[in-house]
Amino acid sequence: MTTQDEMRLLPWSGPGGKPCYLSTDDPDGYMARLADNIEAVQLGTAAELLEAASETLTDQDADPHDLRRLSHDLTGALKDVLRIAASRGHLLAVSELQS
Repeated sequence: MTTQDEMRLLPWSGPGGKPCYLSTDDPDGYMARLADNIEAVQLGTAAELLEAASETLTDQDADPHDLRRLSHDLTGALKDVLRIAASRGHLLAVSELQS
């Protein structure tokens, strides 16, 4: 089993928005692959939202409701991307310490 410093921050939250962590010796196990797949979807969604934002922000006649919704969606995507970056950064740091 992994030590607490080696646990992986998962791309979803638990009850009350608390972070969820994965503790495993198998980086290719079911839960690790599930987390990898969810992260890939989240990153893809963020990329699509960024493209949509670029188009919407150049539209002088953009509807305020659409802009608010886009801001809300971008905020959620940014939160996901930051969680992924924190998780991967932590895993890289642990990996370097073990080398």
